[in-house]
Amino acid sequence: KPVEKLSSISARYNPARAGQSLRDKNNACRLVVLISGSGTNLQVIIDQCADGEIPGRVVGVISNEPSVRGLERSAHAGIPGVVIDHRDHKTRNDFEVALGRQIDSYKPDLVILAGFMRILGNNLVRRYRGRMLNIHPSLLPDYPGLNTHERAVADRIAEHGATVHFVIPQLDAGPIVVQGRVQVHPSDTPDALAQRVHEVEYQIYPQAIRWFAQGRLTLQDNCACLDGVPIRL
Repeated sequence: KPVEKLSSISARYNPARAGQSLRDKNNACRLVVLISGSGTNLQVIIDQCADGEIPGRVVGVISNEPSVRGLERSAHAGIPGVVIDHRDHKTRNDFEVALGRQIDSYKPDLVILAGFMRILGNNLVRRYRGRMLNIHPSLLPDYPGLNTHERAVADRIAEHGATVHFVIPQLDAGPIVVQGRVQVHPSDTPDALAQRVHEVEYQIYPQAIRWFAQGRLTLQDNCACLDGVPIRL
């Protein structure tokens, strides 16, 4: 299985502590998802909420890009979708004020960055400290930033993958929740490698969201904790 770290972290599950949820069992975790493109991770999240795998509900989808496939996915699922185009605002601060206002209107428990291609400023990130997750297509701290698959292929590394982490002001540097790994083949192209990494993303991102929705995943003293135990990878 590609998600080696997932099984080792899950082994810490403590049924007694799991009952200490941050919210009532009948009160689904309110999820807001930020996107910029096709929304494949969004679709997985929507599907797993619908079938009860994630005890949550996507209450809003926000895109900084108009006319993307992700907005069609949200509309098909009956979820409100809003475009806040960064190009319509004179400054980054103006954009983030509008973005924060829209996020807050949904009263989210968790903000999920799913292919959202804008770097968020300190004020907005701090507002949702401990309540904002991101997925990055590399095994952080390796390859922060863009073009991760191209860089991995060029460097001929043995393993690549994806990382779910809490968002902090520093880019791609937040406390790690879970990672999924894939082998890099000598014949790999960036596109081929990306496809395998996507499959890992569809496993580990819902898992991290599920833990949060269950009240098991928290950010404590700048450390990601599962059932109160620091996650060490």
